[in-house]
Amino acid sequence: MFDPWRVLATLPHVELVWAPLRGRLGQSNGHDKIWLEPDQYEVEQRCTLAHELVHMERGDKHACDPAVEKAVVEETARRLISMPDLIVAWQWASSLHDVADELHVTEDVLMDRLGVLTEREQARLADAVLRRGNPA
Repeated sequence: MFDPWRVLATLPHVELVWAPLRGRLGQSNGHDKIWLEPDQYEVEQRCTLAHELVHMERGDKHACDPAVEKAVVEETARRLISMPDLIVAWQWASSLHDVADELHVTEDVLMDRLGVLTEREQARLADAVLRRGNPA
């Protein structure tokens, strides 16, 4: 499972600042500073930090245009939710909330990941759903 906190620990030049962000959950300067809204659940912190780390890797310094933000959202979802983990969670969960909870992501991130499944990944997930309760 992707751990953005562990990634952050490997970046000693990056400072994490907890500060009220007035409607935003996180932001970065694209180089050495990430700000996180302190009033978030742990799962939101994990997802927000992962998102801001992707921005940092890309060197995004300012507010991004919609295409850049979309690419960051998609990459964040891919990193936080691997296909094997998604398949396992999907096989037993009874709702999207359960899947998100098992994967330790927000439902929004789960929906983002489902939105970028390749045709092959869609087929693998569909096969897992069909095999639910019938491990053969």
